[in-house]
Formats: sequence, structure tokens, C-alpha cells
Amino acid sequence: MPTGLVALLDDISVIARAAAASIDDVSIAAGKAGTKAAGVVIDDAAVTPSYVTGLSPSRELPIIWQIAKGSFKNKLIILLPAALLLSEFLPWMIIPILMLGGAYLCYEGAEKVIEKLGGAKHGKTLEDVIEDPVAFEKQRIGGAIRTDLILSAEIMAIALSEVADETLVTRGAVLAVVGIAITVVVYGAVALIVKMDDVGLHLTRRGDGGSQAIGRGLLYAMPKVLTILSVVGTVAMLWVGGGIILHGLHELGIHGPSDIAHGIEQTVAAATGGLGGVLGWLTYAVLSGLVGLGLGALIVFVIHKVLKIGHGEGEAEGAH
Repeated sequence: MPTGLVALLDDISVIARAAAASIDDVSIAAGKAGTKAAGVVIDDAAVTPSYVTGLSPSRELPIIWQIAKGSFKNKLIILLPAALLLSEFLPWMIIPILMLGGAYLCYEGAEKVIEKLGGAKHGKTLEDVIEDPVAFEKQRIGGAIRTDLILSAEIMAIALSEVADETLVTRGAVLAVVGIAITVVVYGAVALIVKMDDVGLHLTRRGDGGSQAIGRGLLYAMPKVLTILSVVGTVAMLWVGGGIILHGLHELGIHGPSDIAHGIEQTVAAATGGLGGVLGWLTYAVLSGLVGLGLGALIVFVIHKVLKIGHGEGEAEGAH
């Protein structure tokens, strides 16, 4: 009996060590995958505040929470199983699906640019009179969750590429860890950003002059910060969308566009010395954005002018 108990404890010890090693492997892989996806995470954080800009302050956190819940659903319920199934049985479909998502981001970003430049509006904006605030809020949340789905797909695809050689269980665990961690970080940061004006208002009511000065500074700065983030969010859609298209074409064997963009990037990097890495990256980002803007404008033209979908000012109720 003692011998059997010792053997059992020894088996439990072996299992525990194996489990600990597996957890360690998952955490290391998740860390690497999350780092690779950092660029898209920044884009996600820049895009989201635009969906609450100009709305009632009392609705900002509830809206962000609704979008965050949608993001968890996107990553854990929709994308994680789909990514695992595709990687296991139909890996060749991942790139075309990502390119469709990239094209959607290009369309969204280009439509916003065209509207800002005076083109016809294809949905309600904050400059319009909003007859039904509840319906408008739902449309904004829906638009944010759709955009999050595309950005989340890119994040999950990047994470998946980092653990492609791991077992199915490890791949699933890494994708879950990355999905949860990134969602918490992104929407936690967004919540802090959009509520900083409330923090500023609170500080202006305190007794000491230093707090009041900081509070006034925050109240002055935050509307401008949110406006800048809205612009950054639109640029991010075009940059990420165009980058997905360039990468996808390269993976499908159409190397020309990607090779040209990388060639210009390398030329700039080589010609600018110590700043070469930063300026080279920025050059490729700009070129990706231009590709996204061009493709997006073409899609906008086809949808609104050729197919007449949402044609005419204010006819479609979008989340723009």
C-alpha cells in the first residue's frame, strides 16, 4: 500500500511538472504572438474611440463595454474555432479570408475620407440630427464590432502563424490567451482615454491649484486628443487593410505590388542612415495606406455608384 501511494504521488508529480511546462510553453508562445500583433493592437485602440466621440459622456463606458463584449465574442467564439479548423483542415483559405477582411477595412476607411472631403454621406454622422439616439447607438456599436472582427482576425492570424508548428491544443490555448489579453488591454486603454475629461473635471474641483491646473489641461486637451484618435483610426483602417492586401497578394504568388513597396522601403531605409529603420517602416506604412485608399475608393465607387447600394445622402443607416 505505501509503495502504491508513493507511485501514485510520483505519477501526480510527473503530471504536474508536465502541466507546468505546458503552461510555460503557452505563456512564452502567447507573449511572442502578442508582440508580433502589437501593430494591429495599436490600430484597434486608435479606431475604437471614434465610435464614442461626440456622444453623451454617460453612454461612453456602456458603449465601450458593449463593444468589448462583442470583441470577446469575435475572438473566442467566432475566430478561435474558425482559425483552428482552418489551420487544421483548410489552411489555404486563411489568406483569402483575411484579404476579404482587409478589403472591408479599406472600404470603411476610404468612405470616411471621401465623406470628410465633401463626398456624399452614406450613413448618419455626428453632424446630422439624430432622431433616434438608441438606434444610432446600436448602429455605432454594430459598426465597431464589425471593424473589431476584421482587426481581431488579423491579430489571431498573426498569433496563429507564430504557433503553426505546435499541437492543436497549444494553438488553441495560445489564441485564447492572446485574444483575452489583447481585448482587456485595448478596451481598458480606450475606457481610460475617453474618460480622461471626466478626470480633468474632477481635478478642477479640488482645492489645490496644481490639481486644478492639471484638470484644466486635461479638459482642454482631451477633445483634441479624441479628434486626433478619430483621424488615426481612419488612417489605421487604410494602413492595416492595404497591408493585408499586399501581404495576401504576395502569399498568393502575385509578388509585384509587395516587392515594389518593400523595394521603396529598403531604398529609403538605406538612404537615411540612423533613422533608416523608422523611416523605412513609415514609408511602407504610407504605401500600404495609399493602396488601401485606392482599393477602398474603388469599392466605394462600385457599391454606391454602380450597384447603387446606400446611394444618396443619408439613405443608408451606417455606423459612420
